[in-house]
Amino acid sequence: MAANNSDPKPIRGVEEEEGGGVKHEAEAGKAAAAAVTTTQSPATMLHRSGSRPQLDLSGAAIHGNLEDRNPTILLPNQSDDISHLALDIGGSLIKLVYFSRHAEHSNEDKHKISTKRRLGMFNGGRRSYPVLGGRLHFVKFETGKLNECLDFISSKQLHRGGVDSPSWRSGAQPDNIVIKATGGGAFKYADLFKERLGVSLEKEDEMDCLVAGANFLLKSIRHEAFTHMDGQKEYVQIDQNDLFPFLLVNVGSGVSIIKVDGHGKFQRVSGTNVGGGTYWGLGRLMTKCKSFDELLELSQRGDNSTIDMLVGDIYGGLDYSKIGLSASTIASSFGKTISDNKELSDYRPEDISLSLLRMISYNIGQISYLNALRYGLKRIFFGGFFIRGHAYTMDTISFAVNFWSKGEAKAMFLRHEGFLGALGAFMSYEKHGLDDLRIHHLVERFPMGAPYISWMEKFVQKGTQIIAPVPVGFPATTGMGGFERPTAKGDILRSDASAALNVGVLHLVPTLDVFPLLEDPKMYEPNTIDLDLNEYKYWFKVLSDHLPDLVDKAVASEGGTDDAKRRGDAFAHAFSAHLARLMEEPAAYGKFGLANLLELREECLREFQFVDAYVSIKQRENEASLAVLPDLLMELDSMNEEARLLALIEGVLAANIFDWGSRACIDDFDMFNKRMLVDKKDQPYKRALLFVDNSGADVVLGMIPLARELLRHGTEVVLVANSLPALNDVTANELPEIVAEAAKHCGILRKAAVAGGLIVDAMAGIQEDLKDEPVSVPLMVVENGCGSPCIDFRQVSSELAAAAKDADLLILEGMGRSLHTNLNARFKCDTLKLAMVKNQRLAEKLFNGNIYDCICKFEPVP
Repeated sequence: MAANNSDPKPIRGVEEEEGGGVKHEAEAGKAAAAAVTTTQSPATMLHRSGSRPQLDLSGAAIHGNLEDRNPTILLPNQSDDISHLALDIGGSLIKLVYFSRHAEHSNEDKHKISTKRRLGMFNGGRRSYPVLGGRLHFVKFETGKLNECLDFISSKQLHRGGVDSPSWRSGAQPDNIVIKATGGGAFKYADLFKERLGVSLEKEDEMDCLVAGANFLLKSIRHEAFTHMDGQKEYVQIDQNDLFPFLLVNVGSGVSIIKVDGHGKFQRVSGTNVGGGTYWGLGRLMTKCKSFDELLELSQRGDNSTIDMLVGDIYGGLDYSKIGLSASTIASSFGKTISDNKELSDYRPEDISLSLLRMISYNIGQISYLNALRYGLKRIFFGGFFIRGHAYTMDTISFAVNFWSKGEAKAMFLRHEGFLGALGAFMSYEKHGLDDLRIHHLVERFPMGAPYISWMEKFVQKGTQIIAPVPVGFPATTGMGGFERPTAKGDILRSDASAALNVGVLHLVPTLDVFPLLEDPKMYEPNTIDLDLNEYKYWFKVLSDHLPDLVDKAVASEGGTDDAKRRGDAFAHAFSAHLARLMEEPAAYGKFGLANLLELREECLREFQFVDAYVSIKQRENEASLAVLPDLLMELDSMNEEARLLALIEGVLAANIFDWGSRACIDDFDMFNKRMLVDKKDQPYKRALLFVDNSGADVVLGMIPLARELLRHGTEVVLVANSLPALNDVTANELPEIVAEAAKHCGILRKAAVAGGLIVDAMAGIQEDLKDEPVSVPLMVVENGCGSPCIDFRQVSSELAAAAKDADLLILEGMGRSLHTNLNARFKCDTLKLAMVKNQRLAEKLFNGNIYDCICKFEPVP
């Protein structure tokens, strides 16, 4: 490939706000000029442009064993809100990747500062960002509709700092704006970008970008790679320590086969001129199709046996078993047309398309395997516009690799395969910040229409009033912006030309950590139940039946305004479209369990700006529960130690009924009782993490009294709650006020709350009363980093990870955190799991039990 040289140009960044606005970044600086070269050396390095703005990586502490969960990072010392934009302009598609940071900031209140100081992570007052701090957006446009891409960039002003930036509002027009780009269109359309947007395209080497993008995805996205055989998609977890070397096969117009040995180390080892362009070119000549996707769709209805000569045609319908060839194996592509006395018009276009597809796919698969064999590689990743998430194409390539390797090599595909080049171009910005991410830092979310524009961004807004109609999904469309979805072929395979809709927005959250008390993070799986088709059907019905009530609560939480009603209707349509999409293809959004499904609902609510659907209900339940708390505490204090502990555990289970909905299906109380009152009598637990669940009786009459008992034994207690609202779960922001109210009725709670910094100003008078009393062990509150009814311990807040380092007792309470997830999870310290089973199907499946059965599962460590 030829070297690309470009002059250094400054670039402006953007920060997308929650409402779709964009914030301007600091003045761009100078860039260091450098040439992009691709050599024959296997150690080709990705060029880093000096274009700015830059991310400030200083102080970006990667806490513990970090992984990826959000492709964009939150940096404690980053003083400017920035954004990058990069393009891959191919012959068929334009792929666009851009980064934005959320505008909202979470202020450090006094109790939070106190907690961080106690946990050894006080940051000296630096800026703190919320969980959803940054995002990588993926957008595709057809190259033939380049103007739509230009309009999209212009409408969001991605190239000028955004519509809400100071320079945009003041009318100032920045000069010498540079956008990173790769692909042939970066040369072909450079003048048009300059004319329409006033930007220069800085060209990046295509192969450098391709490899850099693939390496980033395989390193950063947990369920990025998958196999596809016989219509079944199966996600593969890649061991980061065993990623290299691998073969990367990029199937565009032609085929490039690249051996990747490490980050920035690769070599193009082979290729073929028979690729996607061959399929599209011959197909267009022979079938008169007007688009690549139309040609793919034709293949779904084809029968290649009318055109291809099969082994059975040669051997009288029999297999050639001696050499392992079945009667249906293709002996010669298009072989039957030699002897047929027919013209082109006599053959069905569907059969021609399928025969072409199989001929080219089989050859690509075989050539790829032979190169893998040559270098002793077992993993082959396929990408490029020819793949396109098309099920039959992937099946055909997989069959070829499996056939020729006798099952020893695997063909694997990437969910973001169409964006490899654009991602690589994005990473060519100097200090793009992605290199330091780990897999637990990345969270993928699926706003409606992703990777296009979320529905909220499509609405015409005036202030906060939505005045445009809410989009509705119609039959035979995706329900996600009206893109037609190809019909199915049989019961298994279907063309997935809408596969791009399976790519969400990657949120980069460097404040997430792996929970340090997981026994084996590599083997950890949060979901208790795998969602097969029957399970999907059941839970989809549960969620669909619950949807009208949830919409009513969400609308009521916003005062029942006309705007809230419109958004409620939009949310209902959007979430129903998600369910329909997943029902059609359960693996559409990656490996999805029940926890992911419940989180998807909460994210969808937030997308339509419903921050807390249960806010008024939670407030009412908290007030009612706090009113009876003094009587409960008096009753508990009248009991002996053993009776009180039993009453406390029963109280937690009884109070947990508030959200969804006995016998004990798992009853380890006696074991826990012995541990607490005998084994730990003289040496109590040092620190207990209590993962709280619902507002109201659950936390006030269940978990706070249990926390009080642990404090009485001399154990530090950390109440762990959601960072964001989910159903009626209590949040970390709400807990300090609840604890302060509870502390008015209890000296134990008062002293512990003061020691833990939960009571600072509001109860200064009480602090004065306590100044002569002995210092208590602290009661603290930390957020868990989640906005879901469940919890994935591979991605928790750095605050929780810090609190866990000295913890020797975990108490997981509620269905979401100890049944739907983590029932089978093992930890490095004693763990108590408490829940009432408020779903009959779950009770039967897990315990052969009944609704309202309880679990008290204690798992001590030696």
